[in-house]
Amino acid sequence: MNFTGTDKYVATDELQLAVNAAIALEKPLLIKGEPGTGKTMLAEQISEALGMPLIQWHVKSTTKAQQGLYEYDAVSRLRDSQLGDEKVKDISNYIVKGKMWEAFEAEQQSVLLIDEIDKADIEFPNDLLLELDKMEFFVYETQKLVKATTRPIVIITSNNEKELPDAFLRRCFFHYIEFPNSQTMEKIVDVHYPEIKKDLVRQAMDVFFDVRKIPGLKKKPSTSELIDWLKLLMADDIPEEILRNRDTSKAIPPLYGALADATSLATALALPAACYAIIAGFGVFARRPA
Repeated sequence: MNFTGTDKYVATDELQLAVNAAIALEKPLLIKGEPGTGKTMLAEQISEALGMPLIQWHVKSTTKAQQGLYEYDAVSRLRDSQLGDEKVKDISNYIVKGKMWEAFEAEQQSVLLIDEIDKADIEFPNDLLLELDKMEFFVYETQKLVKATTRPIVIITSNNEKELPDAFLRRCFFHYIEFPNSQTMEKIVDVHYPEIKKDLVRQAMDVFFDVRKIPGLKKKPSTSELIDWLKLLMADDIPEEILRNRDTSKAIPPLYGALADATSLATALALPAACYAIIAGFGVFARRPA
């Protein structure tokens, strides 16, 4: 059972090695990298390639680890008791299963995605140590032990916005997705747009990597934003000559609002108001920088 990428996802040799090593070691795979580098999509493609169901747990800033296991709906039970409903006698009727519980009791091995774990507070990863180690947890309300029948393949993603606890890191197989170089990026583009003109791709990529090099840019454009930008260029039938013969002193590629935030880019380039007005004319920016 090896993952080698799919026809929709270009996986580097290093990434393939990390995925297959984590599966063999039965450890969670912790994937870090810039936003838009395909971390979430990786779990989707592993699921598709290995023919396993995908269970997704998208973490928010308010998410607690307990929600991934189960929640006890005391409010509904109180309401039903006031209405004289017979089901209040069985407390299990008010246990709401979380995503980890779903993965644990799945009939076949599944892929469990814990997405953007760094959004939650620092205690979130620590609260999952035992569950990730032993693949089991205890439901106190029903005095029941829930144990995984088949250990799921656990993929955990992080945008590297905050450090994760050492105890949590020791339980994971770690891999950092480096930003794709030009050769890998061409393969990624080819997966999405196999019929696109190669000259347009090369010229667009030159502009794309130039924008990423601009100093002071708050958020560098990502792989997904390049894909969106190419889609816009093709939809508007922008000839590659415009990109090839652009005035590099102005550094304003057409429709580049798909690549980066206007405020950030305009500030980094110290663009005058007139230039900003031209950019805004493409209809892809929300507000002018202060």
